[in-house]
Amino acid sequence: MKDFQELIDFIRSIYKEPSDFIPLHAPVFNGNEKKYINDCIETTLVSSVGKYVDRFEDMIAEYTGAKKAIVTVNGTNAIHLALLVSGVESGDEVITQPLTFIATANAIAYAGAKPIFVDVDRDTMGMSPDSLREWLMANTIKQINKSTNQPETISKITKKRIASIVPMHTFGHPCRIEEIVEIANEFNIPVIEDAAESLGSFYKGQHTGTFAKLGVLSFNGNKTITTGGGGMILTNDVELGNHIKHLTTQSKIPHTWEYDHDNIGYNYRMPNINAALGVAQMENLDDYLENKRQTTKKYKSFLENTSIQFVDEPLESKANFWLNSILLKDRDQRNAFLQFSNDRLVMTRPIWKLMNKLEMFKKCQTGNLSNSIYLEDRIVNIPSSVKIQT
Repeated sequence: MKDFQELIDFIRSIYKEPSDFIPLHAPVFNGNEKKYINDCIETTLVSSVGKYVDRFEDMIAEYTGAKKAIVTVNGTNAIHLALLVSGVESGDEVITQPLTFIATANAIAYAGAKPIFVDVDRDTMGMSPDSLREWLMANTIKQINKSTNQPETISKITKKRIASIVPMHTFGHPCRIEEIVEIANEFNIPVIEDAAESLGSFYKGQHTGTFAKLGVLSFNGNKTITTGGGGMILTNDVELGNHIKHLTTQSKIPHTWEYDHDNIGYNYRMPNINAALGVAQMENLDDYLENKRQTTKKYKSFLENTSIQFVDEPLESKANFWLNSILLKDRDQRNAFLQFSNDRLVMTRPIWKLMNKLEMFKKCQTGNLSNSIYLEDRIVNIPSSVKIQT
């Protein structure tokens, strides 16, 4: 308990909150947020039409290096739509990781598909290329689709098509996405990067979410920057990006007064008032990231003298450290620290319960999940907000 108390005291020395409670990751509004939102209200452009929607998309595209960025209502919608436009259909199967926020698996279910869970790497906490290849080699066959004359990969067990692979950059730590994309290409399976947590994270100098044909960001209230609720689809295929944008607005054909629609569309377009918040937040993103990195350095330095291990960024990566994580020795110690910290009004949270343990996904196929189980028993997130006293 000595190390526990010392860590709690150290957290309080960083986050000098006006109340006793220290949140896990609170939003910060210290820029033009009120000014831009007031502008929306004064112009009455608070819905899905307005200058901030376009500006926010342009800012994200420029920052990430994507050729096209399309806003959505939230990150879950973004994954759902990305799955649909990549060709996922009802009855298909989609490979993802069990160690993820439930939105990843839920979006697969929205598309009428079933997830397959392969293991993660311990250092990245994201999908393991080795586990992915191992599962594909042992459990699938390649064939030519007789209807489309295109190559596809089929599960030996279910005889279903493997329609997509969705790796996730956990807590902003880039997974080995290059290797994953290479393996996916060998098996003719499209990749969708769940980069929801990793705005500001880079792998080998390239922003997460831009390695695959489609990537997804989230701007939920607890993310590095927030629009209240919101998401973004990234792509380097401009034509596909324009199609996605069309789908997010109910597939309405532009016309001065007619209501005409050329496809099944979705009410997934982010409102202008949310985008205004995003524009203001993006103006301060670099400062937020540097602020968070300084907090990370303090945590790393402090924890070197304790029995608690800090989870650092993987090799060849620059993580955004959205949430700082520690690794405890086992589930009992993990639970003891969670109880100890939360009893003292310092918000800490475990990593997620594995998706294959949830009732609705218990019957899904899995690979060997030893790393996922190891991390589930040991990882705890500690306060990581931008708002610190230096």
